[in-house]
Amino acid sequence: MALFDVCLPSLSWPQDCTASLFGAKGKSTSRLYDPPYSTSPGFIFPPGYDTVAFLKPYTTGDEKVKLEFNHGTTTLAFKFEHGVIVAVDSRASAGKYISTQYANKVIEINPYLLGTMSGSAADCMYWERLLAQHCRIYRLRNKEEISVSAASKLLSNMLSEYRGMGLSIGSMICGWDKKGPGLYYIDESGTRLSNYMFSTGSGSSYAYGVMDSGWRQDLSVLEAYDLAQRAIYHATHRDAYSGGTVNMYHMKKDGWIKVSQEDVGELHDKYAEEKK
Repeated sequence: MALFDVCLPSLSWPQDCTASLFGAKGKSTSRLYDPPYSTSPGFIFPPGYDTVAFLKPYTTGDEKVKLEFNHGTTTLAFKFEHGVIVAVDSRASAGKYISTQYANKVIEINPYLLGTMSGSAADCMYWERLLAQHCRIYRLRNKEEISVSAASKLLSNMLSEYRGMGLSIGSMICGWDKKGPGLYYIDESGTRLSNYMFSTGSGSSYAYGVMDSGWRQDLSVLEAYDLAQRAIYHATHRDAYSGGTVNMYHMKKDGWIKVSQEDVGELHDKYAEEKK
């Protein structure tokens, strides 16, 4: 920073053109020459630029050009006696085009926290990786892991400051802390909910149907694995935008483990044989 102060003392930049990480309408609190040379995280906007007002005609207004993106996925998570089960499909779509069948929709934040992706892959990956960074800083400062509640609240606060700016996120934060297993849902508006079961994405209604019929608090570990796998499979069978493989994780007291990665085609044959 000493060399930075010596080399760039005369550069100037309008103070009201930056948005801090925790407030899109905030102003830079450091000196005028911060952006674009500053390493502090944030987004740079022209002076007087209102992102929400600019985007509104293209989303809910009368503008002929509409920013309507097709998103397709199925993710689920539920708590039970032995922790939290997380299961997701792996098909990533770009409109009506299937871009890949092997997308990883579970973000491994730390050994005790997992995040899921639903909506825009870029948005989910950016914000959950940023969350992972803050969780790491918390651990270094406090000598302990951040709680699931605090991590989900941090993500919710960050997203709420960018409400109406075109983000598309429906994420679940799952983990284990001093209070036991935790499960929260967060979306792009900053909404934060806690429950024992969540499913997101275009195939979530099918997944909910399977989970509601088979979930119990006292499920055995193998029963929970089978329930999560069946729920994702049936969602991929009915929803054209979900498919690929079923990736399943189990959050335990001593951290998460990846349970399996099963191709939905093989699961289809397996369940078809059971019906005979």
